[in-house]
Amino acid sequence: MQKQKGFSLIELLIVVAIILIIAAIAIPNLLRARIAANESSAVASVRTLNTAQISYNSVYPTVGFAANLAHLAGTCTGTVIPATNAACLIDSQLATGTKSGYSFVMTGGTGTPSATYLQYANPLNVNTTGVRSFCSVADAVVRYTNTGTAMTTCAGTETPLE
Repeated sequence: MQKQKGFSLIELLIVVAIILIIAAIAIPNLLRARIAANESSAVASVRTLNTAQISYNSVYPTVGFAANLAHLAGTCTGTVIPATNAACLIDSQLATGTKSGYSFVMTGGTGTPSATYLQYANPLNVNTTGVRSFCSVADAVVRYTNTGTAMTTCAGTETPLE
């Protein structure tokens, strides 16, 4: 009688079952890690926007704070001082309003010079690209909320980020 080489069906099924169990444990952890990375990127972007607004206000004191993301963006050639509507203070990806699973909105205040601004970042898909929404105003404190709904204001009642 000849001995057959190879694996039996039961041995293969056991290996497949073990792989599926490991995948069931690992995939949720990978999704949580991606959400944490997206949130970290959103906070960094909100801080970048705060810094850009302070710089914009310093460079253009008669204008005040920028009215929107486009005023903070633009292409800088380095040969000419940019106009107030293209200050070259943020990267082109952030200027589009979407970065790392978050959407960013910025509105300027009224009056000349503008003394206030509002910015907020909401996850594109709640519980998929992010859980928390972030906002900031002219005091440059980053605040967040866990409500799961899109943020449109920053009233100061949100939790400050530590």
